[in-house]
Amino acid sequence: MVADIDAAGAQEAAATLATLGPGALAVPTDVADPGQVQTMVARTTAAFGRIDILVNNAGNAVLAPFLETTAAVWDRTLKIHLYGTFFCTQAVVPHMVPHRRGRIVNISSVSGLVGSAGRAAYSAAKGGINMLTKVLAVELAPHGIRVNAVAPGAVETDLTRVAWTPADRAGYLHRTPVERLGCPEDIAQGVLFLCVPQSDFITGHILLVDGGFSMAGLRGT
Repeated sequence: MVADIDAAGAQEAAATLATLGPGALAVPTDVADPGQVQTMVARTTAAFGRIDILVNNAGNAVLAPFLETTAAVWDRTLKIHLYGTFFCTQAVVPHMVPHRRGRIVNISSVSGLVGSAGRAAYSAAKGGINMLTKVLAVELAPHGIRVNAVAPGAVETDLTRVAWTPADRAGYLHRTPVERLGCPEDIAQGVLFLCVPQSDFITGHILLVDGGFSMAGLRGT
């Protein structure tokens, strides 16, 4: 089930997935609205019978200095990232508990681990997701549910191609030891690893998929 506030985008993603496996559906959902989340979960269980994996991937990013960050931007950013993760997880977990198995992967960011200028709301939300991941890992482990997070670094997406200036791109490349930017497939592989049996003994972990960006330190020019 692909849930997205962008109905057309969700349908497109579901159509692509349907060509690769047994089928996929899309449901328009604003994860900041608990009522819409409950509807999404009900439609998912009605269509597929159960939920084994939840990936909390909804997000937005409004870059602004702290003193220029409005209350509306702060509120909406936390609602999408942190509240959305809370609402979706709380709605899905009751469907995992009876099976005593489940995998939850939250999408965090290096901005939730290191200071990122211009990202006060975004970083606060991602930091909250990191701690929520750890608490849920402890609370849900007795039910056979593993909870982890993936923290991407600089990733090439349709959004960043428009948002980044040439200076931004050069800066990210300079700070990334593997000397390339990430791609969506890099993040997907991290999520996949945390969902397969090979990672059964991993929970409460924040998996950095950033090419070394977060620990690079001082590098030569």
